[in-house]
Order: sequence, then C-alpha cells, then structure tokens
Amino acid sequence: MAEKSPAADVEAGLLAHLNSADEVPDSRSFASSLGVSHLELKGVIKSLSAFRIVESTDIIKETWVLTEEAKGYAAKGSPEAQLVAAIPPEGASKDALKAKLGDAFDVGMKAAARNKWIGFDKGNKDLVLRKVESVKDELQEQLRRLENGEAVPDRVIDDLKRRKLITKEKSIWHSLKKGPEFVLKRKTLATDVTTEHLRSGDWKDLEFKDYNYGAQGQPIAKGYVQPLMEVREAIENIFIMMGFTEMPTNNFVESSFWNFDALFQPQQHPARDSHDTFFLKAPATTQQLPDDYLEKVKQVHQSGGYGSKGYVYDWKRDEAEKNLLRTHTTAVSTRMLYKLAQEKPFAPKRYYSIDRVFRNEAVDRTHLAEFHHIEGLICDYGLTLGDLIGVLEDFLSSLGMSKLRFKPAYNPYTEPSMEIFSYHDGLKKWVEVGNSGMFRPEMLLPMGLPEGVNVIAWGLSLERPTMILYGIDNIRDLFGPKVDFNLIKSNPLCRLGL
Repeated sequence: MAEKSPAADVEAGLLAHLNSADEVPDSRSFASSLGVSHLELKGVIKSLSAFRIVESTDIIKETWVLTEEAKGYAAKGSPEAQLVAAIPPEGASKDALKAKLGDAFDVGMKAAARNKWIGFDKGNKDLVLRKVESVKDELQEQLRRLENGEAVPDRVIDDLKRRKLITKEKSIWHSLKKGPEFVLKRKTLATDVTTEHLRSGDWKDLEFKDYNYGAQGQPIAKGYVQPLMEVREAIENIFIMMGFTEMPTNNFVESSFWNFDALFQPQQHPARDSHDTFFLKAPATTQQLPDDYLEKVKQVHQSGGYGSKGYVYDWKRDEAEKNLLRTHTTAVSTRMLYKLAQEKPFAPKRYYSIDRVFRNEAVDRTHLAEFHHIEGLICDYGLTLGDLIGVLEDFLSSLGMSKLRFKPAYNPYTEPSMEIFSYHDGLKKWVEVGNSGMFRPEMLLPMGLPEGVNVIAWGLSLERPTMILYGIDNIRDLFGPKVDFNLIKSNPLCRLGL
C-alpha cells in the first residue's frame, strides 16, 4: 500500500478543523499547531481553493525582520558587548581583539568608545582597557524583542535601520472558511485512462478531472530581433532607397596606413596614441601596402602638395605598417576610394557601411570599447557643402530627425567639417548625432581621382539613434554581455520615426 504523503496529512488536518470549527482565522498559527511550515500549508490551501473546497482571504502585513548580521548579534551579543567581554582585566592589544572578533571589531570599537566602556593606555595607544565591570547590552535585547515579534519604540527602529540591522518584509497569510464544494475528504480525480484501466474495466467507474479548454498552450518558440539589428536594417534600407552601395567591411584588423595616413592624419596625432587605439601584438605589422600610393601619401605629409604645405615632419613607414583594430569604418572608405581612382574612366559612386569599430575608451553609460559606426559618402564632380547638407537632411529625416543644426568643426581629413545636431523632444535639448565634411584634396588627389571630383561624407554611431528610439539611457543595456533578453523579447514591431 502506498505511504501517505505529508501533504495529505496536512490537508486532512485542515479539512477536519474546518468541519468542526468552520474557520481558520490565521493560517500561520494553524501551521504551527500542525507542526508544519507555513509554506507547506500554503500549497495545500492553493490546491483546495482551486477546487472551491475552501475559501481563502489574504492577510497582508509588513514587519521588520533581522538581517543575517543582526541575527548573529541577537545570539552572541552586540559588537560593543562582545568587545568588552573579550578584554581581560590587564587590557588587550587591538590586533589581538581584531583576531578574536573579526568583522565585529571595527563596529564594536566605535560603539564601545562612544558608550565610554573602553579606554586606552596613555603610554601605549594600542592597548585597549575596560572602563566598566559589566555592560547592559541594550542592542541585543532590542533585537531579541523584534525577533520574538514584540513591539519596540520608533526611535529604536530608526536606530536599527540606520545601522542596517533590520529590513522590512511583507508577510502574507490567510484566513480560511468552508467553500461551496466543501468535503471532509476529496476524491482523487483521474487525469488519464491508462492501459491498466482498460484491461480491468474500472475506467467505467472513475471520475475524471475536467478539461480546461481555455488554458493557454505552450508558448511557441520563435526568434527575436535585437533592437540594434532592427535599427541597422532600417538604416540600410534608407541607404539603399537613396541609391547607395554597401562597402565590404569584413576586416576588423587594419593597418595604420589605411586607418590614419591615407586619411591625411599626421603620425603624431593623439588618436594614434595607445590611449585611443588598440594596437596588435601579433601580427604587429603588415607589408601589404601599395608602394606607389604610399610614396605619394608620404610626400603630402612631409612637404605637402596639391595646394597644401603638408605637416612638415619626418614621416615613418614603420609607423604606417602597424596593425590595429580599426577605429572607424572610414578606413574602408579610403580603400574603396583608392580602388575607385584606379578605374578608368571615372564613374560617380555612392557608398555606405555599418559595422563594428574599436576604441580604447573608458566604459560608462554612453561609451563602450566597441560600437557600430555608420558611414555614408558620395563621390562625384562639383559637389559642394550645400549638397552635403541636403543629403543629410534627407537621410536624417528618414530616421525621424527633422530638426537639424550644423556646427563648424575640425577633422584632419575633411575641410570644411560639420558636427550634426538634432533636437530631442524627449530630452528637450539639442543632441550631437554625428560628424560630416568634404574630404580634403590632400587625401583624394594622391589616390589618383580626377581634378574636380569631390567627396562628401558623414558618420554616426548606430547605438545613439537606437537608444533614442527605444528610450534606453545606458548603452550597456543595448549592446554587450549585460543586455536583458526581456528587452529583446518585448521589442515592439515598429517605432515612431522608422
């Protein structure tokens, strides 16, 4: 015969009590009378309530409970009392007391000194002396009273809160009475017809549990789109709609030549410093650079050309050969423009890229060491700053940014240059969203592009517009190991502005 479960005993005891007394005013007290935990009784109550055998009413009360630290003080005494008890008549050194009391030493020293229970030897400040024969441990008494459910004055509660020895906890228990389907002993309803039931024929006499046709089925497993990737796809669609072609961006490792030198960025520029750039140890350098083009870049850096004086410094090939994790996708733009310059005859192009870049920055709520860079450029004859502003207005308005301002700026490889600001209605202020400009002749003409060909370009991060669209104020909640998957699962299908 199967052994009776403890839950069955609890259920039998509860139903027998209700049968005779009609109600249970306090489920906690009743659990204690049965000698079981309140959690175990709650499970039985929940099951009986589901079948309307009992009716349960919640009783909610907030109470102060001791922290683990406070429970130790209630058992052993307060830190100050423990300290005084540990000091022999001749006194004790601080090190000896600390070894004996552990974490309670520092707290005990301050409290005991404040209570004037201890003093120090004039000739030896390290020797701690008792100033009282015995102490009344009021803290231990207060903690024990709270632990036993007794009331204590508000000032005591405030003091214990200040010392972080108590915390507020919400307790839920129940009052019970008979339900409309009350029985002294409920039947065990069958849920399935087994092979044994069919063989014996007793299925005819079984009482089956009702099917719940309104119950929800198992959630269908499906994929979810990460917000960053969804906004990326939307931006790609905008570029494609405007006639742009995507650039290949599958090389995270780049040489300093394509990342800096070809962009007319001097070798002593602060961005090359290890504080901003991740340089590789292996392979530390590359030899795969176009020698003819490299020589033209060297000359324009050292002595200028194409109407420029250059930077007038000793350009070093060793510096240009250093490998790094690319700091911007403009390195890709440089390669594509150089490749375009070799094609004859010249044909205007529109390029874009969205991919990951790396910078050695301190991680905070708005910065990561890696992020996604969006870049767009147009290469054609006779382009002006007005063309750049017009393209930016079309591009950013498609992202929901219609209120724009442009501020003059400096970039080594663009002149003129502009920072782009958009008015954020939620923040009620102008927010910088990107940078832009016209590539300098010192960068374009050494590549071999024809005279009169200009390049307008702009760049922004993918994370910033995504954070604005989703109302996220910490970039680590969007990208990286701390992303909450619930954010991805609750991702809306569409947003205003995209």
